Amino acid sequence: MDNLADVLTAVSHPSRRAIIRRLAESGPARFTDIAEPFDLALNAVTKHLKLLERAGLIRRERKGREVFISFHGEPLRAVAAWVHEYESFWNERLDQFEKYFKDKRRKERRR
Repeated sequence: MDNLADVLTAVSHPSRRAIIRRLAESGPARFTDIAEPFDLALNAVTKHLKLLERAGLIRRERKGREVFISFHGEPLRAVAAWVHEYESFWNERLDQFEKYFKDKRRKERRR
């Protein structure tokens, strides 16, 4: 459960979601490339990357003198599984909601 909390915390901030999106779409990137589009101090970007790394959503790989950061989506499966547990609950509630309005419409037509 701690990993789930780490992942949910990591994806809770729009800047971190933007970093994930960028890495998922464009592939591995250097720190400066990741930081460039943000109007944030480099220290703030570093903190965001540390949170993403702690959650297992990014990985660092050294290639020569450079370090490349890449997206690792596997931890998002825990989030998907957790959300899936509630899918039947919400489907039942939405079915009840739909039935209520269908019944109400039928009653109104009978008048």
